[in-house]
Amino acid sequence: MFLIILGIVLFIIGASAMRSETKITQFAKAIRLAGIVVILLGALSSSVRQVDAGFVGVKSLFGKVQKQTLESGLSLINPLMEVTNIDTRTQNYTMSGVHDEGTKSGDDAIKVLTADGLEVTIDLSVLYRVNPTEAPKLLSEIGVNFEDKIVRPITRTRIRDNSVYYDAVALYSTKRDEFQLRIFKTIEVDFKQRGLILENLLVRNITLPASVKSTIEQKINAEQEAQKMQFVLQKEKQEAERKRVEAQGISDYQRIISESLSDRQLQYEQIQAMKELAKSANSKIIVMPSKGGTPLILDAK
Repeated sequence: MFLIILGIVLFIIGASAMRSETKITQFAKAIRLAGIVVILLGALSSSVRQVDAGFVGVKSLFGKVQKQTLESGLSLINPLMEVTNIDTRTQNYTMSGVHDEGTKSGDDAIKVLTADGLEVTIDLSVLYRVNPTEAPKLLSEIGVNFEDKIVRPITRTRIRDNSVYYDAVALYSTKRDEFQLRIFKTIEVDFKQRGLILENLLVRNITLPASVKSTIEQKINAEQEAQKMQFVLQKEKQEAERKRVEAQGISDYQRIISESLSDRQLQYEQIQAMKELAKSANSKIIVMPSKGGTPLILDAK
């Protein structure tokens, strides 16, 4: 466009010089010819537009956005048209409480109120892209800075709207996936109406208030102590059962022995024990009581 304007200016200067009687009159034809050449070069360069891969070109003529877009590559267009390249690749918009981790510097985490009235801080990443067919509508209605106008405010608003349906602890633990799916569906609808495609929504971190976090830690510690005590009780029960089985075995052994021993068996065992004593070098005579009262004398010599 600049070359076209420059060529027109040169052509007008050349045409004006031809009517005037000045020193540049003799160069008027050359100036006018140069103007024509510059206009042609400007028209040619403005007619050929390159759109890089991952982008789509949105054409506008005198401020009016055209519905048809330019695909990636080289295209021939009206030299008076302006082309705005819109990135259609996946974009990542992160809101984090960690400094310089998110799209905006500083603490950009989302603070929400839960159903039980507690304030919870959420770190979130939004993965989205521009719908190529909706790029002209997006440019005409919103402009190129749609992240600040659409992505950021809609995401933060929908998260606050949906967090009121969950308690803080449930949001942190059991209902986290459900909450993520819920806000994904609501944000997806809003993005689609604006020409954006929501690909994924990642709840990166949920920070509970210090008091709630302390309560959860105490509960976890109590549960661990209860599990430890249960283990100790189970071990003691097993030890008691082992001792009971051992005592029962000894009792059964003694009962069997006592039932199998008769008077004759005892007398026989006594005699055998006396014989062993009689064989000793220090024993000479052993006196044993007999059944009739008369002792039985064994001489070991």
